[in-house]
Formats: sequence, structure tokens, C-alpha cells
Amino acid sequence: MNIACIGAGYIGSVTGASLSMMGHRCTIIDIDPAKVDAINAGQSPIYEPGLQSLIQEQAGSRLFASTSYQSVYEADVVFIGVGTPSLEDGSADLSFIRTATARVANHLNPDHFTVIVIKSTVPVGTSEEVTSILEQISGLESGEHFAVASNPEFLREGHALEDVFFPDRIVVGALDDRAKEMLRELYAEFMRPDILETISLRLGIREGQVMAPPVYFETDLRSAEMIKYASNAFLAVKISYINEIARMCEAVEANVLEVAYGMGLDSRIGNQFLQVSSGWSGSCFPKDTAELLIASQKHGQELSIVKAAIESNYRMHLYIVDKVLDKLGSLHNRRIGILGLTFKPDTDDTRHTQAAVLIRRFIECGASLQVHDPKGMENFCQTNGELPVTYCHSGELVAEQADAIVLVTHWLEYKDLDWGHMHKRMKNPYVLDTRNFLDSVEIRKLGFNYEGLGWIADKGEQDASRPTLSHVV
Repeated sequence: MNIACIGAGYIGSVTGASLSMMGHRCTIIDIDPAKVDAINAGQSPIYEPGLQSLIQEQAGSRLFASTSYQSVYEADVVFIGVGTPSLEDGSADLSFIRTATARVANHLNPDHFTVIVIKSTVPVGTSEEVTSILEQISGLESGEHFAVASNPEFLREGHALEDVFFPDRIVVGALDDRAKEMLRELYAEFMRPDILETISLRLGIREGQVMAPPVYFETDLRSAEMIKYASNAFLAVKISYINEIARMCEAVEANVLEVAYGMGLDSRIGNQFLQVSSGWSGSCFPKDTAELLIASQKHGQELSIVKAAIESNYRMHLYIVDKVLDKLGSLHNRRIGILGLTFKPDTDDTRHTQAAVLIRRFIECGASLQVHDPKGMENFCQTNGELPVTYCHSGELVAEQADAIVLVTHWLEYKDLDWGHMHKRMKNPYVLDTRNFLDSVEIRKLGFNYEGLGWIADKGEQDASRPTLSHVV
């Protein structure tokens, strides 16, 4: 098929590159000439493991990029994957969706049936608004010349290619039969175990595992839009819950690592998203939960559990600062080192991160900050340029004369830092590991005053033989 992907961010870049690998001709459209030039030169416009090599392989043969919408005229399927940031009141800003839709409308081919697919996370009812805009501007009729479908993305940054090729489910919301058939055809190869095995070997993803196809689920437009919000909000609630349990475990001297492991053995609960942290953040959970809450209030059905999860998550951010304050006695004129600025490893995304909240709070309390992240420092500086922090070229440098180090993001390379050297450079060798990620036994042997979350180190270390919960969030 001929595919057009509107937006060269996470959704558009990953979708376009992946579908081109499956044999389709894909054009990624973006208003940013730098992103367009990068893709055409075989460079990824974002940091995502594996995406660079995939774009380099496909660029110029089946993958193209342009600032023009001309390719929409020949497209069988148009994916809209532009941003939907939150407005001041927490509701979704659909201005990018409306602008992209209008430009698509101006380039629709009246002699060629086109499916316009919304992959962005949008409020329930947006597909109907998009349909109306397309009809008004193009003068064409939905169901005869085009159809709108909802196909929400479920990409985890840092694992986006794995989630494209090996998702748990593919959700398609559509009313038009031709649109349903075209999308079934588009995704047919994603349902074949033999092709999935070939992709696994080619990309080095899930090698040696049984290649079970995803569930292909067709539903109506509004339900498809709601599935994305409901899923993300549920995961946010689960994280907030285990973080509250962690705070309770500290109060009663229980071990949240053991508690979470025991909970996860229950098949009704499962072990996913039971990893303690300084709270959820990033480009999806804060935005999606806020938008879902606002929508529920507008419809007179406030989601009180989601509201509580949002409030609990913010308290978890502050809890981290309070733990450091309790340890140091005062934060005034104290030097704090921060390891990790992205909301998770293997991404350069620093939008709405817990690190930004923690840093602001530390600064308000009179502390100075020196920070490091393997991939996110440039983006963090751009989005939080007003914060007076010192950016360190290496993780070890955050220890220089520091009164405390707070590990926020569990980048694998932080385990391999020269912690012995860091201990010597610190004014006060205190480490707060908000992900229970470091080897507490080894860190304490070096002389650090080590704290994790949800357990008390001097009450006994974590059983080294215990299987650990996945840190993939």
C-alpha cells in the first residue's frame, strides 16, 4: 500500500519505518524541515533503540519524508500521529489534529478511497469531528470517498519497535466496511508467526521466543478512543498504588520488594507495573490521566480513583524530597546530585518528568543541583531552561562535593559507574535509589549510606536469589 504518516515524532517515525520494512511505501510528513531532512538522509529524528538502523535501511527505497502533503493524494491509508498536548485546564489541545486534518482534506483524491487513521491519543468523539472537518473542507463524502478509523498506539518509549511488531493487541475502531477490510489487509502480516519470527531474527527482538500473534480487535470509534485512555489510567493507578504500599512498608518496616513479588504471583494481579519509583511521569501518563479526569468531570461522572492516583503520584514526588530532607536535616546550601532526567531509560524524552518536579522542589528548599542523563540533558535543558542546574558530562561528576545523590532513572549504565571513586568525592556519601535498582549490598560495602524505597536496608538486604520484577515501564 501507499502510506502517509502525519508527524515525525514517536508515532509517525516508528509507524512509517516499521510499515516500510513490511513492504509498504511510506511517506512521513512533518512541518519541521530538519526532521524531514534527517529521515531522507537515513537518520532518526528521535532517539529510540533500533530505529536509527531501520530508517537508514529503508530511507530512499520505501521510506520517504516531506514537508508537503502531496503524497496524501496517492495514499491508501493516512495515519495521523501528531501531538495532543494538554491545555491549562488539563484537557487535550486538538489544534494540531485539526490542522493536520485540514491539510489532509485539501489533498484527498476524489477518485481514490482513502482511510484516515487517528493514532494520536484523542478524546472520545474526536474521530467524528475529524470526519466533519474532512467533509467540510474537501467537499467529499465519508463512506464514499474516505473513511475515518481509530487505531490507538500503545508504544512504550525505549521499546517502540518491539511494541509495533509484537503488540499484545491491535485495536481498530471503524464503522466503514471498506476501511475495516483495508486495515485488516495492512496488518495481516503482523498476524503471521512465520513473518514475526523473521522480524525477530532481523531486529534482534524476542529471539528464541514463541511468536504468538496479537489479538486483532475491531470495535466502534468511540470505544477504540476510550481504550487508550482507560488502559493508561489503569496502569497509572497501579503504579500509584504500589508506591503507596511502599510508603506504608517503610512505616511498618516491611519490604515492598517482597510484597510486590508476592502480589505479582497472583495471576489476577500479575507482576507488571508493580515497580516502586518516585512516581509516574513522561509524555503519556500525566497527560492522559488529566485529560480523562477532565472529560469525566465534564460528563458528570468524575473518575475518583483516577483523581486519587494523580494526587497520590504528586505526593510521591514530594516524598522523595522529604526523605532527603529528613536524612540531611536541611536542604539549604546543600548540593544534590541527580542521576536521570528522562522519565525512563532508553529514551531522550524529558517531557513532564518526575526529575523536573524533584529538582524544582529541591531548589525551592535552597539546594543546588548537579545532574546527568545519558540521552536527555539537551532536551531537559530546552524544556526546563529556567532551572539553575549544573549539567555533568558523566554520571560520576554528580558526586563532586555532593551531600546526596538521588537516582531517579534506572539507566543500566548507572550500575557500572565507579561508585568507589564517587564515594571519595562526596561530602556526605548518601544515596537514595528511587528505583531499588542498584546493588544495595555492594553500595553499602563501599561505605555509602544507602536507602531504597519501601524497605529499610539495615533490616536485611533483598534476597539475591529472589527473581526480580521487570523494570520495563
